[in-house]
This record gives sequence, structure tokens and C-alpha cells, in this order.
Amino acid sequence: MSQTQPVVAIVDDDVSIQRALARLLYTAGWHAITFSSAEAFLQTSMQASPDCVVCDVWLPGMTGVELLEHVVATGSTLPAVIITARDDLQMRMRAMQAGAVAYLLKPLDGEELLQALREALDGRRPSGSA
Repeated sequence: MSQTQPVVAIVDDDVSIQRALARLLYTAGWHAITFSSAEAFLQTSMQASPDCVVCDVWLPGMTGVELLEHVVATGSTLPAVIITARDDLQMRMRAMQAGAVAYLLKPLDGEELLQALREALDGRRPSGSA
């Protein structure tokens, strides 16, 4: 059976961040799909079937933490890594309470993000998967 590349959704309104993260994921052997808002992610994520989501906190409209809370409320087990340039203790606490795998500050350390994504993806893999 062939192994498929993990699909990571990137939700960030900054196109330069989307591109940089997509390149990083590509070099790690993963596939990235990008969204500029939480609402855009919610409208198309079912077709995209991501294995994990990297989401900025401060988005136009619904925040990244609100997106995570919404996804959890639907019963989804989609793991999330939350990223932000403006740390906020209340948002950090909400994100972690909603089940975020990690809450990382921009500028991101590429290896730190990849490690958080590996942990997120390992938690979703059935036993015996590599």
C-alpha cells in the first residue's frame, strides 16, 4: 500500500506567510492547501480533507481560536497548530483548552513548527502507520 503525503491546511490572511509555510511543508514532503480566512477554510475543508491545520489567531472575521472551537464542537478530531505574531494569554489559554497541539509565536522557527506538525499527525495515524 502506498503512503500518501500528509495534507496540511494553512489558514492565514498574510499571503507571504501562506507561501513560506507551503514551501516549508513541501520540503518536508507534505502537501499544503492555503486559506485566507477561517470562513474560507470551513467552506472548502471537507473537500480538501486536511490531516492537520496551521491557523493564525488574528484573522478577519472568525479568529483562529474560534475556528478551532467550532471544529471541535462539530466532533472533529482535526489537530491544529495555532500561530500568532501577537501573543495574548487569554487566546493562548483558549487555544490550548480547545485542544491545540501547539501555540507558536511568529516569526516561526521552521523546525519547531515541523515538530509540532509531526506530533499532530502522529496522534491521528492508526497504529502501524509510519
